[in-house]
Amino acid sequence: MNKVTTISSWLLRIAAAIILLQTLYFKFTGHPESVELFTKLGVEPWGRIGTGVIELITGILLLIPATAFIGAFLGVGLMAGAILSHLLVIGIESKGDGGQLFMLAIVVVICCTAVLVIHRKEGIALYNKLLKNI
Repeated sequence: MNKVTTISSWLLRIAAAIILLQTLYFKFTGHPESVELFTKLGVEPWGRIGTGVIELITGILLLIPATAFIGAFLGVGLMAGAILSHLLVIGIESKGDGGQLFMLAIVVVICCTAVLVIHRKEGIALYNKLLKNI
């Protein structure tokens, strides 16, 4: 990987991780807005806490170079769920936030998709390694 690609990877991973990790306070403390969102989805409290745990793991994996591909893969999955939840249940705007949560999910999915592209060789190697163990 060249220097520009390495720096781009780090910036994308850090941006996605910061967004994922900054929401943990709201999920783990039972913040009323977080409780309301997950109540609308019908998965309060286990969905809120479970999502927080997965987001914590994803954020950490994104920041470790050897696990960046796995973290990005999880990030895309998590944010696909968040985006669909906003589109189908919650609404794009939540509690007058002007769509901020929805837009943050879009930013994370874009960052993680770019990380998947940058680290595709690692992903292919992981896939091949897993196939050999089956």
